[in-house]
Amino acid sequence: MSRYCLLNVIAAATLLLGTQVLGVHAARAENRLALVIGQSAYRSVVPLPNPANDAKAMSKLLGDAGFDVTSAADLSQNDMRETVGEFAAKVAAKGPDTVALVFYAGHGLQIDGENFLVPVDVDPKRETDIPLQAVRLNDILNTLTSVPSKTRILLLDACRNNPFPAINKSTGHGLAIVDAKTGAPGTFMSFSTSPGAEAEDGSGADSPYTVALLSAAKEPGLSIEDTFKRVRVSVNKATEGRQTPWDSSSLTDDFRFFPGAGATAAKPADKKRTVDEWRSELRGKPVELANEMIVADGTDEAYEAFVGLFAQPPFGPQAREWLDRHRKMVAWNNAVIVNTATAYRAFLLQYPDSDLTATARKLEDRLRNRPNTLASVAAAICPILAKFTASGAPPFFVQKASACFRLPSIVWASAAIPAPSLAAMFFCMLAMAAPFDFIQP
Repeated sequence: MSRYCLLNVIAAATLLLGTQVLGVHAARAENRLALVIGQSAYRSVVPLPNPANDAKAMSKLLGDAGFDVTSAADLSQNDMRETVGEFAAKVAAKGPDTVALVFYAGHGLQIDGENFLVPVDVDPKRETDIPLQAVRLNDILNTLTSVPSKTRILLLDACRNNPFPAINKSTGHGLAIVDAKTGAPGTFMSFSTSPGAEAEDGSGADSPYTVALLSAAKEPGLSIEDTFKRVRVSVNKATEGRQTPWDSSSLTDDFRFFPGAGATAAKPADKKRTVDEWRSELRGKPVELANEMIVADGTDEAYEAFVGLFAQPPFGPQAREWLDRHRKMVAWNNAVIVNTATAYRAFLLQYPDSDLTATARKLEDRLRNRPNTLASVAAAICPILAKFTASGAPPFFVQKASACFRLPSIVWASAAIPAPSLAAMFFCMLAMAAPFDFIQP
């Protein structure tokens, strides 16, 4: 080998080593703590083989990424609560410049619109046993946000099928929507499949979600947002479209599992594209490439544009199923947030025959006789609206759901309505106790 070639080889090796060292140093410049939970040995149902493997592989990955990892396996309800509390205490002790990550593999359920992680000692005989025996996902979120930290990351491979025969016919499929933007800023949540869908355990040693994550997260310099775009595409391909991960973020700081050289500045958020913009972007592209693009993006707008252009199976029907299910889960989330009999009735009118029908009817009956204090407030305020129209006609109208309006929509008739009536309109919308889009010219 010539001296020139030898120098080039040495230079290339030095550059590669330097990039890896810079990445490790960047990761260690902030405190990184991880809690990894693998729930395999369920006692009252068939054990899950993969979560233990998933947890072991993720502990190795996170340790290599500079995390101080706490591993826990096959936790009971009390053990899980205690473990999460101890982890939060460790985060608090490390201080506000800490990245706190929780990875959970095991069963998860939604009951009455709330998500629960399932300890190995549960044995429910009815739906009401789950809140008593399991652990609310919101409780874990609240525990983590109660202590100062820089970033909170929750990775949940917990959307497997409901294995409990006493309740698997009446509960909704998968997990409900969790919107990180409605909570404390600095939170990133990833789910192994989309809301309302069920994830596969996989035929290998690890689940499809964990396999994809182990691969994507190792690339130096890849942001967490781009990491999980790759995870979505990989899992979608591996399961032939049956499973597509989903995430929600309120991150305010940059995060990379293995930072590359110079990868310290947060990337500006991508501008959300309209259906028409997506239609122009997708038109003329091969269906396989177009499908990868919308799966990576993961928005309603991308899927809506795709189903209008590509109807052929398997990609067209799969995209339509994803879009319909996601819209149903958004409507369900809206009903749960409002939490009135009228809201659940509105959901049932829109989705009269779904996996959530039994739950919606139950909650409607439970809340039917509850006083509606918002309606009382709105009754006093809504007449204010009449003052802003000389003709006595209301300055808005209600547009029913249609192809143009996915939800019933409040359409403002004038752009020159004073601010007080906007507040009044808000209370009126609450009194209607159903999800609305608000449109102003």
